[in-house]
Amino acid sequence: MAGRPEILFPLFGDIQRLSGIGPKSAQALAKAGIATPRDLLFTLPHGVINRQSVETIKGLTLPEIVSVEVEILEHRPNRIKTRPYRILVRDAGIDFHLGFFHGRADYLAKTYPVGARRVISGKIEVYDHTAQMMHPDFVVTPDKRADIPASEPVYPLTQGITQRIMRKATDDVLHMIPDFAEWQDPSVLKDRNWPKVSQALEKCHRPEKVLDKVAFDRLAYDELLAHQLTLSIARARHRAQKGQAIQVKGTLAQQVLDALPFKPTDAQRRSFAEIRDDLASTKRMNRLLQGDVGSGKTLVGLVAMLDVAEAGGQSVLMAPTGILARQHFTGLTHMAKPAGVEIILLTGADTGAKRREKLERLKSGDAQIVIGTHAVFSDDVEFQDLRFAIIDEQHRFGVRQRLELGKKGDAVDVMVMSATPIPRSLELAHYGDMDVSILDEKPAGRQPIDTAMVSIGKLDAVVARLRAAIGEGKQAYWVCPLVEESEKADLSAATDRAVALQAALGAGVGLVHGRMSQDEKDAAMASFVAGQTSVLVATTVIEVGVDVPNATIIVIEQAERFGLAQLHQLRGRVGRGADKSACVLLYKNPLGKTAQRRLEAIRETEDGFKLAEVDLAIRGAGDILGTAQAGLPKFRIADLERDMALMQMARDDARLILERDPSLESPRGQALKTLLYLMGADDYIGLLKVG
Repeated sequence: MAGRPEILFPLFGDIQRLSGIGPKSAQALAKAGIATPRDLLFTLPHGVINRQSVETIKGLTLPEIVSVEVEILEHRPNRIKTRPYRILVRDAGIDFHLGFFHGRADYLAKTYPVGARRVISGKIEVYDHTAQMMHPDFVVTPDKRADIPASEPVYPLTQGITQRIMRKATDDVLHMIPDFAEWQDPSVLKDRNWPKVSQALEKCHRPEKVLDKVAFDRLAYDELLAHQLTLSIARARHRAQKGQAIQVKGTLAQQVLDALPFKPTDAQRRSFAEIRDDLASTKRMNRLLQGDVGSGKTLVGLVAMLDVAEAGGQSVLMAPTGILARQHFTGLTHMAKPAGVEIILLTGADTGAKRREKLERLKSGDAQIVIGTHAVFSDDVEFQDLRFAIIDEQHRFGVRQRLELGKKGDAVDVMVMSATPIPRSLELAHYGDMDVSILDEKPAGRQPIDTAMVSIGKLDAVVARLRAAIGEGKQAYWVCPLVEESEKADLSAATDRAVALQAALGAGVGLVHGRMSQDEKDAAMASFVAGQTSVLVATTVIEVGVDVPNATIIVIEQAERFGLAQLHQLRGRVGRGADKSACVLLYKNPLGKTAQRRLEAIRETEDGFKLAEVDLAIRGAGDILGTAQAGLPKFRIADLERDMALMQMARDDARLILERDPSLESPRGQALKTLLYLMGADDYIGLLKVG
């Protein structure tokens, strides 16, 4: 396979070859993720400075950015370091000051000689009733006035880098742009009036008065198309790998469904059918199952694993933490009883003879389903016939990790379960290589949950309401915030709250916190599930993940400190029975704007998909999926929220391109390979179908 095309070599060369960039500047830029001329080329300005050329600043509404010719009247040095060195100047109508903090007298005397005329450009503002321009951006002799740009791009800056450095360096990079063969469809360029890529870059870096949105969209689309091509290549590669078709009988699954006290929702039935089609196909499954809180993802996963077990294969369900793995194990073992399959739990906590015994049961095929953490993929874990893998909480795994999955078995089908509804734009960006099943219904009989924002000042009223509910035989959760800085503070806050509630409500208050042993946690949970304790005080979100239909109230203390997804997940712990439930968001004043927006969003809707869109608007994509773990693309130009329509278009275009030209051998295909190299997707070019 040929490597990066030669025309791109200069763009991936040494950034220190650019004007004004030495070792220090290069180091500062590297910290901002700009390591090559190409990175600089795709770091676009986010604003424009327009310099008004005037004869006098008299009569202007200040502050204002202007260019004006002045006569230098007088230098006024200042021996007090905290005060600026001033120079008195006169334009055609008024006197005003130039100001310089830490100004060097010799340099200023040379640059602004008394009696000389200069054209200066910068921001004029009023300070102490006097007009002044601090640190002019430009100073030139009158004959060089044309050297001051009328419009100027404003770049995102990092420490140690000035606008001038960025402008000089990008001037150099713009001269490096090769004559690219066009990779976009001519009809798209015509319909949207998009310029050639070299013109688009020129227009974005050298804007006239305002940023050029058309040029900007063209470049955002290039970036999105390259990304969607990588996902489509990964998808095509996955699908090209033969799967093991199984004969789906559904008998075991039906035994479990018949024993349930409720009927599956239409969304669950739709998902059963989609997954069974995948299992019965010779193509490898690569599916995302996403659903809202309480929508029944676990049951959908269990039905698929029972179908695989009935066909003689094994399944693994991977959870991100031991606690989540244990929760799945407890819930699935109970649900799967009527089917009589063997389920084992395998985590890092298993050692010695206990671990060896579990590994033996997996290797022999006696255990048909294993629930575990990353420990499942240790070298010593062998399956007799692994056919199906479910990954819970997918955002810990990127596309590359999914491609790697399956080495533990022959042609393993992969399904990912996302517990947090994902905005459509993120789904396209992160899971674009996958087929998607969505659970957007709650089981019948679930009532809406009343959600209220209550100030901590009304704590007594909340406790009184709890007392009344407990008197009626109901149960409640009380969640204390996680104090990351200090587990001790966290623990004492929860312990104090439990003691206070015990004093107010009498006995029957349980406590679960992170420093308990697993046995102690299990005992506290079991006591709550059995109804022996009426209120469960908990310090962490995950440990409240039990299903207690009798729990009808959840109080979230200092709710402003929790994320939107966390609050939504927590609220989903109640409302699981037939009775009306409530969620109380206890907050401390004053509430910040963002916190208020979060709490109001939670109060207004129970729709996890709507909340996910709000979360995206508040926090941005990286935070929602956890960019560090996600393999989530770091777009330089495109914005996942703003460019949703372009993302959808790029996804459709990418799939069509690869259907028509799987190896990218056509003239447009060759140009698209250049785009992929330009966007740093070299690894994916190696995955292209050959011949």
